[in-house]
Amino acid sequence: MEYALVVLQAVVVIGAIVLGVRTGGIGLGLWGVVGTAVLVFGFRLPPGSPPIDAFFIIIAVITASSAMQAAGGIDYLVSIASKIIQRNPKRLTYVAPIVAFVFTVLSGTSNIFIALIPVIYETAYRNGQRPEKALASSTVTSGLGITASPVSAAMAAYLVLIETDGFGLPQILAITIPAAIVACIATSFVQQRIGKDLVDDPVFRERVAEGQVEVPAVLAAEYAATTTDGSARGVAVKESRPQDGTVAGGTPPGQPAGSGSDRPVVIEHTVPPGGRTAAFIFIAGTLLVVALGLFPGLRPAFENDEGELVPISMSIVIEMVMFTVALVIILVRRVKPSLVVEQPLLRAGFVAAVALFGIAWMADTFISANEETIIEPLGAMIEAQPLLLAVALFLVCGLTTSQSATTNTLIPIAIAAGLAPGIITAMWPSLIGVWLFPANGGQIASVETDRTGSTKLTQVVVWHSFTIPMLVSWVAVVLSGLVIQLVIPS
Repeated sequence: MEYALVVLQAVVVIGAIVLGVRTGGIGLGLWGVVGTAVLVFGFRLPPGSPPIDAFFIIIAVITASSAMQAAGGIDYLVSIASKIIQRNPKRLTYVAPIVAFVFTVLSGTSNIFIALIPVIYETAYRNGQRPEKALASSTVTSGLGITASPVSAAMAAYLVLIETDGFGLPQILAITIPAAIVACIATSFVQQRIGKDLVDDPVFRERVAEGQVEVPAVLAAEYAATTTDGSARGVAVKESRPQDGTVAGGTPPGQPAGSGSDRPVVIEHTVPPGGRTAAFIFIAGTLLVVALGLFPGLRPAFENDEGELVPISMSIVIEMVMFTVALVIILVRRVKPSLVVEQPLLRAGFVAAVALFGIAWMADTFISANEETIIEPLGAMIEAQPLLLAVALFLVCGLTTSQSATTNTLIPIAIAAGLAPGIITAMWPSLIGVWLFPANGGQIASVETDRTGSTKLTQVVVWHSFTIPMLVSWVAVVLSGLVIQLVIPS
C-alpha cells in the first residue's frame, strides 16, 4: 500500500510538470504550487520548504539586469559582442560560441544571445559560410554560461543547496568556467566539420531558385560554376550596401563582387547614452559578488548557535549587492523605475522565479516525505553510478526546459546520496539538456533568422541542428569538469 501511494504521488508530481510545460510560461510554477497543494491536502504530506532564498536571489538579479536593460546596458554589451563576432568572420564558428558563453556569464541570462543571432547570421551569410555552424553552436554554448554565471537564476538555486563550509561560489566557478570553455572549443571543433558548404547545400540552392534568398556576393562566381549551364543568369546576388559603403562580403564600391577585400561587413548597433555606464555598474556588481565569495573574510560574521563566528551566506550577499546595483543604475542614469518594470528581462525573470518556486516546493514536499521509500534507493543508484546524475539532469531539464526547477528537483537527491560537492558540480552543467527539444527562444529565433535553411528542425523532435553540438557540449563539459574537480578542495 505504501508503494502504491508513492506511485500516486509521483504521478501527481510528473503530471504537474507535464501540464506546466504544456501551459508554458508562468504556468510551470503555478502547476507546481497546485501539485504541492494536492500532495498536502490530498495525501496529507507535510509541506516542504519553499525556496525563499533562491526566489529572492532571482528577483534581485533580474531587477538589476532589467535596470541595466532600461539604461541601455544590454545594448552596449550586444554592440561589443557583435563587433567581436564580425571582426573574426573566418573564425566565426570558434569566436561566436565563446562570445555567446562569455556574455551569458556576465549578464546571467542567455536572453542576451537572442540579440546576437542576426549578427551571427549576417556575418556568416555575407561571408559565404554555412550559418548553421555558428548559429547552432553559439545557441548551445550560451546555455553553458548559465551554470558558469554567478548571477544566473540556476546558480541562485544551486548555491542555496550546495553551499557548505569550504565549498561555495568560488569552488563552483573554478569547476564550471574552465569546463565550459573546454566544451565551447570542442563544440566549435566538431561543428566546423558538420554540414555541406553553403554553395553545395540543396536546401539553399532550392531557396535561391525559388527567389526566397539571394546568393551572397562572395559566392556568386562559385555558385555560377556549379550551375548546370555554368552561369547564374536569373539568380539574384546579394550586394547590399551598409552604412560604411561596403557591399556584402566587404567588397569596396567599384570592385567586382567577391573580388575585393575580405574585410567583414560591420553591422552597427545603436547604444543609448549611458548604456556603457550601466553595463559597467552591473559588471562591477557581479565582480563584487565573486570577490565576496572568494574572500569570506570580507563578509560580516556573526555568532551561530555554537558560538562560532560565521560569515553571512552568499545568498544574502547576492540579494544585497544586486538590489543595490539596480538602485545605483537607476540613480546614476536617472532611469524611471516604471521603465525597469516594463523591461522584457524582468518579465522573463519573474516567470523563472515563479517556476522555480512552484516546482522546487513541490519536489521538496515529495522528496522529504519519501526519503526511505524512494529517495534512498535512488541515492544508492546514483552513489553506485554517479554518471546517472548527469543523465537525469540532462533529461529532466530537456523535459521541463527549466534549469532552476531541474536543479531543485535533482540536486537534493545527489546530496542525500552522499556525492561530493565537486562531483555534483562537475555534472551540474548537464542542464545543457535544455536544448533537447526545440522549445526555447534561442533555437526558434535561430531557425527563423536563417533564411538559407541550413539551421533547421526535423520531424523527429529530438533531431535538429542543435542536437550534435548539444551532445558534444554535454560530454565535454561533464568529462572536463570531473577532471578539474579532482584538484578543487571540497
